[in-house]
Amino acid sequence: MKRAKGVVSGAVAALALGVLLSAGSVQAADAVRVSSKLDAESGLLGTMILQVLEANNIPTENKIQLGPTKIVRSALLAGEIDVYPEYTGNGAFFFNVDSDPVWKNAAGGYETVKQLDLDKNNIVWLKPAPANNTWAIALRRDVAAPNKLATMEDFARWVGAGGKAKIAASAEFVESPAALPSFQSTYGFALKPDQILVLAGGDTAATIRAAAEGTSGVNTAMVYGTDGAIAALDLVVMKDTKSAQMVYEPAPTVRASVLQAYPKMREALEPVFASLDEETLRSLNAKISVEGQDPKQVASAYLKSKGFVK
Repeated sequence: MKRAKGVVSGAVAALALGVLLSAGSVQAADAVRVSSKLDAESGLLGTMILQVLEANNIPTENKIQLGPTKIVRSALLAGEIDVYPEYTGNGAFFFNVDSDPVWKNAAGGYETVKQLDLDKNNIVWLKPAPANNTWAIALRRDVAAPNKLATMEDFARWVGAGGKAKIAASAEFVESPAALPSFQSTYGFALKPDQILVLAGGDTAATIRAAAEGTSGVNTAMVYGTDGAIAALDLVVMKDTKSAQMVYEPAPTVRASVLQAYPKMREALEPVFASLDEETLRSLNAKISVEGQDPKQVASAYLKSKGFVK
């Protein structure tokens, strides 16, 4: 899960990362330090940023897969990196406003974090990808198709009518008010204890595999919206039509002084992220997490196929 827990301040950044570097003016010809979080999707997106900047003759320094959210966000605030992909919904935790319903609206959440981060930190959020990497519920296709299940409303009606759903999930998903309880209260259904298999940890690869293999009768899985294994193992994600979950769309976040020095970054990166809808991002993630392909090659092949790089 690519979530942040709490506000990350400049002081925390200094403590977490050591020497606080100057976040002042940037001169053209200074290398743009491109980073990402540790997970495969963040690494893929960071690699795309790096390759697109290089293709546009912007000097770069590779700091891909630097660490978890706290470390990478802190590095950006400290001026130790210059750009990395972040998720819009994490703004709710960066600024301690997670109770605001605006985060359940894609456009509203983006505009909110964009303004908050610019005003407080001189961080610019470029336009996000139309791919929501949030908690979701997915079913095996051989269950979803005959029962005509495509949305959470469909799923709720099916469960309410005695549908034999059994979900594999993490304890956090089952217990957190923002996860399964939010789905249940929003759509008006309830899973009984014997319809829930709690797996240790929060690894969606394990929950997806349990559903695909029918482990202990499981046919439903806790997933994140852009998980690569969803398509590879033939699961169908139920659409969250009533916005029970916060929206987490990935976007390049860049220090304003760096963007001012290299204004071409915006026109180069925004079309790339605009092309990454959920289906596309799932497919690219699958090449890495399921097929074991090199993220650099996956990024390069995609960017070339779309004409973003030569």
